[in-house]
Amino acid sequence: MKGIVYCRVSTKKDTQETSLERQKEELSSLANKLNIEIVSIVVEQASGYDLERDGVFQIIEDISAKEIDVLLVQDETRLGRGNAKIAFLHWLRKNDVKIYSISDNGELSLSDSDSLVLDIVAIVEEYQRKLHNLKIKRGMKRAVKNGFKPARNLRNINQSPGREKIEVPIEEIVRLRKNKLTFHEIAATLRGLGYDVSKATVNRRYREYIDEQDNGLLVKKEEL
Repeated sequence: MKGIVYCRVSTKKDTQETSLERQKEELSSLANKLNIEIVSIVVEQASGYDLERDGVFQIIEDISAKEIDVLLVQDETRLGRGNAKIAFLHWLRKNDVKIYSISDNGELSLSDSDSLVLDIVAIVEEYQRKLHNLKIKRGMKRAVKNGFKPARNLRNINQSPGREKIEVPIEEIVRLRKNKLTFHEIAATLRGLGYDVSKATVNRRYREYIDEQDNGLLVKKEEL
């Protein structure tokens, strides 16, 4: 596994530098113990209530650009405080990144209240996505009713410029996802089968599949 070490203290006092050094040493030791390859170490002095932190954005950039499996922290408070922590936790969960902490000596165990809030956020976000898809569908139906013909716009689709789409077996992605594999593990499995795909590609194709399924169900419900 590949991971990022994140060390944070809340103030910029010189006395806090000792705490940062201790966090780096302990987290590096934990990574070595769990056989995690450290890709980068992010250190910052900033308030946990502030979501606009350079360290957070660096972590997001690294995870988006590399195959990162784990974020290592001293404890959950190092991720942030209040709403800032929940927002960061939610982003990490959406991107299939596990959190390991020194306090848990392994994968982070969230409190019942934090887990509940994250579940609620995920449900709200899912319904927002469905609402957005419904809006697009209603707009398309209105356009067709007013004379728009989608077939004309699809006639030359094979001649459209742009990057070639990577072929991946979506059925296999869905099956592996149902078996609780992460997107990184699915990508690794598919590469073993000869498909040159990244975690980001697998994630995107799976989301596209889910969107198509949701739209298909909406059409069927309206036809009934």
